Amino acid sequence: MIRQMCKANPLWGAPRIHGELLKLGIEISQATVAKYMVRRRGKPSPSWRSFLRNQALGIAAIDLFVVPSATFRLLFVALILVHHRRKVVHFNVTRNPTSAWLSRQVTEAFPWDTAPRFLVRDRDASYGEEFAKRVEAMGIAEVITAPRSPWQNAYAERVIGSIRRECLDYVVVFNERHLRRVLSSYFDYYQRTRRHLSLNKDCPETRPVQPPRRGKVIAIAQVGGLHHRYERLAA
Repeated sequence: MIRQMCKANPLWGAPRIHGELLKLGIEISQATVAKYMVRRRGKPSPSWRSFLRNQALGIAAIDLFVVPSATFRLLFVALILVHHRRKVVHFNVTRNPTSAWLSRQVTEAFPWDTAPRFLVRDRDASYGEEFAKRVEAMGIAEVITAPRSPWQNAYAERVIGSIRRECLDYVVVFNERHLRRVLSSYFDYYQRTRRHLSLNKDCPETRPVQPPRRGKVIAIAQVGGLHHRYERLAA
């Protein structure tokens, strides 16, 4: 039991583990607890996964992905989401993602006093010095992932994968305007209809349960008919 607690709580010392054991009705001395604790080298530090989970309320993430158009032009999509509810708070499309343009996206995503504590991003050179200064001026601490480590920005990468698998793989994009319209339609579905396992099968914008007494079930087409929302229609 002592070793299990020690491994599960690397920041706990002998007094805290001893106190927890007492609350479980286990009478033991603190010296005995210290004797059987797992020995560590250096100061314990939380894992990356623990950091993301513990700070979810104050973390946002930004990422870029590329969408080829019907005329073989490359369109860049900037995506910003908050970790707590996996909610996409802002997106935009451009052919040239400069540092100044990316800076504006962060400002538009977090107006006034809504800025998160941390912003996770990769090492893409597009962000640049101007982006870093804008984020710092907003009181946001940048958390830059390690090279070639997309898993460290897993929430953003997962959303981008969902966008491709559930929408863009079935659509031919003509231009920037068309891509914005397609993505707007998908994000409306993503925020209000699509269920997430990590949210206990709820949506980023909480979706109420509709009891059978509300009436019969109808299907509402979304994302051009690729997906549907099911509602109960009162008789």
